[in-house]
This record gives sequence, C-alpha cells and structure tokens, in this order.
Amino acid sequence: MIPDLSTAWIIVFVLVLSVILDRTLLGPITRVMRQREDAVRSSREAAESSRVRAIAANEEFESMTRAARAEVYRQMEAMRRAALDGRAEILAATRAEVERTMTDAAGTIRSQAAAARSQIDRDADTLATTIVERVLGRKAS
Repeated sequence: MIPDLSTAWIIVFVLVLSVILDRTLLGPITRVMRQREDAVRSSREAAESSRVRAIAANEEFESMTRAARAEVYRQMEAMRRAALDGRAEILAATRAEVERTMTDAAGTIRSQAAAARSQIDRDADTLATTIVERVLGRKAS
C-alpha cells in the first residue's frame, strides 16, 4: 500500500505544527520551568545559608548568655561575701560594744554596791548607836 498525497501533507503539517508548538509554547514553558527550578535552588541555598547563620547566632547567643549568667553569679557571690563580711564586722562591733557596756555596767554596779555597803555600814552604825542609846537610855561613848 502506497500512502497517498494527503497522508504526506498531514505528516508535513504535523511536523510544521510541532516546530511551531515547540517554539511558541513548549520552549517558553521549558524556559519558565528551568527558571523556577533555578529560583527554587537559589531559595534553598539561601534558606540553608540562613539556617547556618541562625545556628551560629544561636550558639553565640547561648555563649553570651552563659557568660552573662556566670558574671551575674560571680557578682552575686561577691555581694554575698561582702554582705557576710559586713555582717561579721557589725557582729564583732556589736559584741565589742556589748562587752564594753557590760564592763561599764559591772564597774557601775561595783561602785554602787560599794557605795551601798558604805551607806549600810554608816546606817548600821547610826542605828546601832540609836538602839544602844534607847536601850541604855543614855548616850554611848
């Protein structure tokens, strides 16, 4: 069987149509798809780069946070030590003041006791003299 001329024309039209479709439709579609693939690839690369930078920034932040916490703890410890030292100084000064006050009070009490004893001795002598005079009815010499 020999193909007739209409089959040849159909083959020519199909070839011409495929060339036209390739240049007007499939070529631009392929180019857009390639551009989108390139855009997706560059976006993924940018996202990966951003992820790496974010991880580095997070590590730096964590490092700085640890350093800041350590500094705060060091300052708190220094303040606690200073407060304890101040407390010890205040306690020592208070103890010294209490001992000084107790020593002064003991001295005062001793002097008051001595004064009271001498007063009691004088009063006892006066009272004894008065009792003797009343009992005897005359002055005792």
